[in-house]
Amino acid sequence: MGDRVLDTIRSPEDLRQLSLEQLSQLAEEIRSRIIEVVCKRGGHLASNLGVVELTLALHRVFDFSRDRLLWDVGHQAYVHKLVTGRNAAFDSLRQAGGICGFPCAAESEYDLFDVGHAGTAIATAVGMARADALLGRDVRAVALVGDASIVNGTAFEGLNQAGTLKRQFLVVLNDNSMGISKTQGALAKYLARFRVSSLYEEVKSQVSAALPKVPLVGQSVKDALEYLKDSIKASVSPYQIFEQVGFKYVGPVDGHDLKHLLDILQLLKDVPHPVLLHVHTIKGRGCTWASKDPCAFHSPGKLEVDGDSVTVVKSERKSWTAAFAEALKQVISEDQRVHALTSAMPDGTGLAKVREVYPENVLDCGIAEGCTVDIAAGMAKSGLHPLVCVYSTFLQRAFDHIFQEVALQGLPVGFCLDRAGLVGGDGAVHHGYLDIAYLRAFQNMVLMAPADEPELLAALRLGQQLEQPYTIRYPRDSVPDPYGEAPPFHVGKSRTMREGGDATLLAYGAVVQSALEAAQTLEAEGIDVCVVNARFAKPIDEDMLTTAITRGTPVLTIEDHSVAGGFGSAVLETANRLGLPTDGIIRLGLAENRFYRHGSRAWQLAEAGIDAAGIALAVRRAVKAAREALSNGEPAPRERSST
Repeated sequence: MGDRVLDTIRSPEDLRQLSLEQLSQLAEEIRSRIIEVVCKRGGHLASNLGVVELTLALHRVFDFSRDRLLWDVGHQAYVHKLVTGRNAAFDSLRQAGGICGFPCAAESEYDLFDVGHAGTAIATAVGMARADALLGRDVRAVALVGDASIVNGTAFEGLNQAGTLKRQFLVVLNDNSMGISKTQGALAKYLARFRVSSLYEEVKSQVSAALPKVPLVGQSVKDALEYLKDSIKASVSPYQIFEQVGFKYVGPVDGHDLKHLLDILQLLKDVPHPVLLHVHTIKGRGCTWASKDPCAFHSPGKLEVDGDSVTVVKSERKSWTAAFAEALKQVISEDQRVHALTSAMPDGTGLAKVREVYPENVLDCGIAEGCTVDIAAGMAKSGLHPLVCVYSTFLQRAFDHIFQEVALQGLPVGFCLDRAGLVGGDGAVHHGYLDIAYLRAFQNMVLMAPADEPELLAALRLGQQLEQPYTIRYPRDSVPDPYGEAPPFHVGKSRTMREGGDATLLAYGAVVQSALEAAQTLEAEGIDVCVVNARFAKPIDEDMLTTAITRGTPVLTIEDHSVAGGFGSAVLETANRLGLPTDGIIRLGLAENRFYRHGSRAWQLAEAGIDAAGIALAVRRAVKAAREALSNGEPAPRERSST
């Protein structure tokens, strides 16, 4: 251990003292360190292995204690963390109170922003560069874009703005041919043409050598040769698309050649205008099994490695994602008009499994959530039944598209939101706890959340009958055992799971399981609790709500979502509209005044007070307060949030 170069790195300044040989040794040690920790903790593996040399070269040439380094997406930042003083704590990656899996401003001065969504780095860097120039600061700006983020529309908007700068500004395009899954779209193919083509460089050299030797037989010959050179370059090179917006294009260069990277970054370091450096890297570099299957090892869970053999440690229980894939295959088999669209995440949403059976019914639109929604709207307008299948956190980016192209048109587009609620190790940038709040604002949106696998299929089947937009949400978790045969879904109708007179739990979605567990615990204490599986956050079951409130006992709403604007808020608004008292309603959910950081999902649910223990505690307090108020002849406690 004491002989490792990595153990001597306390800050990027230490990199500048290393020889090229030591720097190369450090690169391999970092790869081993990342593999070691990700195998234990899970996390983003392949993308980080591919960016080792590039990160080292950037930190060697630039001084990011004062210069600006903006990461796009941020799941390529493990190397950056290891060389900026976080190696000793790296074993705590993605654990509660430990190292974040993404850049985190609270963690280090070298992390300028909390990032986790694609396409933002260039525009953010432009803003910082403009501010620095206006304030007279002589600092450099670097935006590192990778894993296909360059195809995101926001990235191009940023490039357009950056091209107007009259100062140093470097965009490093880490081109590893991959996003979360295989890169989609015309631009990706355009870049790929250049990677595989040696024609341009060969012909350019020949033309350049021939031109000075051309006899003076007329300007037309020279012009023709110059035109030939430019035409060849335009046909195979991506340079024009960047130079047209004001960048000098450089590359592509080998992203694993340390010496070359150091030399070229040194040359570009102080160029007084925007430059795009095109770097070609291999995702999973240095790890045979990760480089062979970078999709599978983009963000695996815990791994067991035995030589060249690797096994992903999986839960014995089926995930909601896997359950969704099976349910969707069933729905497509019943109606071929059903088509599923995603934004660069066919594996993460389960659509890769669906595509194996129904390849024509699955479309990956790349990292372009708004565009995905618009395509779905067009498909719905033309008579198909499209489903937009993305993580809840990413659908936030498409808010206006949902409004303009789907809701306003009244189109039956379904939104299937994986990773809804708290997501565990990915932390604050990936939690999906805002979807209920903003989606229920759309006048004609139906919001559903199944409690088990049979209900997931039932929700999908109902969606195919609707002539309006609808949403189905489910968490990053295991599916519980079925709660018996699921009754069909009917719009705005709940399902009572157990009766009880001391309190009523209105649970929305997967938290039904925790509500039932809490009720079982409380039964042993002499507290009899009614548990209602709400099924719908819009519309609320008015008959059920009227019955629950008129009992005169506490009503607790439970959701894996912010209490601000969520399911509990919808219950309060419905009760108010019906003229029902809200004094006895308590909302359990995620606090509206804090962000939940990384850790296990179980830990996060406990922190939010919506695990079985937290729910049971809230019921005890509510029942006790209600009984004391009744015995004293006082009104019940006022409506409140547990947070």
